[in-house]
Amino acid sequence: MGSVLASAVLLSCLLLVFDLSWSLPLCIDSRAPSTLNTTLKFCPYDGIACCNSTEDLQLQMQFQAMNISDSGCNSAVKSVLCARCDPFSAELYRVDLSRTVPVLCNSTVSTNSSQSKQAVDNFCSNLWNTCQNVSIINSPFAPPVQAQSNLSKLTDSWQSKTDFCNAFGGPSSDGSVCFDGEPVTLNKSETPSTPKGLCLERIGNGSYLNMVAHPDGSNRAFFSDQKGRIWLATIPEEGSGGTLELDESSPFVDLTDVVHFDTQFGMMGMAFHPNFAQNGRFFASFNCDKVKWPGCSGRCSCNSDVNCDPSKIGTDNGAQPCQYQTVIAEYTANGSASQPSSAKSAKPTEVRRIFTMGLPFISQHGGQILFGPEDGYLYLMMGDGGSPGSGGDPYNFSQNKKSLLGKIMRLDVDNMPSAEEIDKLSLWGNYSIPKDNPFREDSELQPEIWALGMRNPWRCSFDSEKPSYFICADVGQDTYEEVDLITKGGNYGWRLYEGPYPYKPPQSPGGTTLVKSISPIFPVLGYNHSDVNQKEGSASITGGYVYRSMTDPCMYGRYLYGDLYASAIWAGVENPENSGNYSSSKIPFSCAANSPIKCESVPGSTLPGLGFVYSFSEDNKKDVFILASKGVYRVVRPSRCNYTCSKENVTASVTPAPASSPGSSHAYRLNETFSIILGLLVSSLSLLLFGFV
Repeated sequence: MGSVLASAVLLSCLLLVFDLSWSLPLCIDSRAPSTLNTTLKFCPYDGIACCNSTEDLQLQMQFQAMNISDSGCNSAVKSVLCARCDPFSAELYRVDLSRTVPVLCNSTVSTNSSQSKQAVDNFCSNLWNTCQNVSIINSPFAPPVQAQSNLSKLTDSWQSKTDFCNAFGGPSSDGSVCFDGEPVTLNKSETPSTPKGLCLERIGNGSYLNMVAHPDGSNRAFFSDQKGRIWLATIPEEGSGGTLELDESSPFVDLTDVVHFDTQFGMMGMAFHPNFAQNGRFFASFNCDKVKWPGCSGRCSCNSDVNCDPSKIGTDNGAQPCQYQTVIAEYTANGSASQPSSAKSAKPTEVRRIFTMGLPFISQHGGQILFGPEDGYLYLMMGDGGSPGSGGDPYNFSQNKKSLLGKIMRLDVDNMPSAEEIDKLSLWGNYSIPKDNPFREDSELQPEIWALGMRNPWRCSFDSEKPSYFICADVGQDTYEEVDLITKGGNYGWRLYEGPYPYKPPQSPGGTTLVKSISPIFPVLGYNHSDVNQKEGSASITGGYVYRSMTDPCMYGRYLYGDLYASAIWAGVENPENSGNYSSSKIPFSCAANSPIKCESVPGSTLPGLGFVYSFSEDNKKDVFILASKGVYRVVRPSRCNYTCSKENVTASVTPAPASSPGSSHAYRLNETFSIILGLLVSSLSLLLFGFV
């Protein structure tokens, strides 16, 4: 019996090794599927698709030109052509624009596959049997070297069914889908049970706006406040009773001389280059006042290019248009230590100005920056610029194709442009445009734009296990707070929509955008203002992270986010997995009785007194932190708050520790996964070696 048990565990471990990827609704050009106003006339897609009516007509004309006489082959080839419209076409075509045919199912779909239909009929084999002797003009199945030849039958180009399916076939697996002749659908599964609660420990008393894990993979992290100071801190082990090792009297760097600090302004973000441990480069995103600092001298975002005249928009709370500006500046830790990774301080001397832009009004300007975990580019989140009084983006900056307000930008800070290039492209600083930015070649839109239609994105993050999932919270106006799954070129609807609701601004001196002219992508998660904090009316959403630590295994894979007033924390879960469909639930949260620093309480409430929730953060161990006005809090084992989690005892002993040496986040994720697997393997071998067989 013991040998059977050990063998089963060993087999489970081996299966885990191969479960490292996923599927996501995405078009072959890496854009999100569009919402269709009407069902396509030729291809069998409605709701969302990767084709519009024009592309649907082009496919119909291509199909008609093939002049296929056999009805069975006719139907099969039509379905193959229409696969380009499938919401999962990026997976079906393996994100290869040169590919003429999707991956055709040529073996039984794995029982573990997310694809719902068991492709036991072997579509690739069936297509060969049906079409092998049928003439197909300009056949998409011709090898590239024969694409311009007169050969039209499958048997003219391929010696056998095996050769044909070796070229075009492939199985579906947990990490991908294949085409079985019908639109891809995923398995419907039961919604995972809601965790009993979120347990926190308070490890610091300071109030910080940002936290970034040290790029060297260690248990250190950088913290910054709104005034413009950055500290380097050491994070204690969970459950050790230790507190955050951070000396407020000795910041890593102090930028308060250039940062304009006020309720709406300050240092809004920081980012450390992926190779910081080697090159020492880091970046700060802050606001400045051009009245007080000569270095605050960028172009005004209200200009003739966006149909805005700064002399006519008036003042906002006494401030002139573009008096306050958003700055991204580069600094270095080189020279302060033998290696940048061991540096404990940096000079506040600006190395390079990456970006400067004047703000039309004093609110809603975002400012977070972060590096993409896979592409290494710098992402900058900008709000719509606000307005005096009622808001509503009166100048329609978020939808204005020439404005960078209300946008997510993607910049290359490794390849610096010449002065001529900056002038030619009207860039806002020293950066270049990544070659695959969606609007690089589109003269109608600014090339920096990665996504548009944002109101005030407040805290975005990449899923550390699924980096194609780029998730941003966007602060609402009057009704709804939203969470968006950001995709290349996506339009998230503001100010035509506030979340899922149509929105009509109280005034529109800057013009309007027609609803039918855009394809809005609606939120995957969110909440109405009426759902929380009735007394205050809900402040604004604070975006978080997909929880990927094993400290609380019942929270694993859920997106955690909250409200500024700290009255609620939600956990969003994707179901079915890899579908892009989410549901959320409000999660009870409390503070561990043995928290290193005692948590405060809220009179008349069972909730701990966090104050205001400014940000969520993640360390190199993938533990999640809450940065609040009353301290730094870490998500810890649920049992410490008497929450039940059946998975906790199984995983607690194999929770990986922070890396002690520099390494990439990708390598760290692999090490973490295989550490768990190795622990299970060792346990299994022990059963065999010590006689439990």
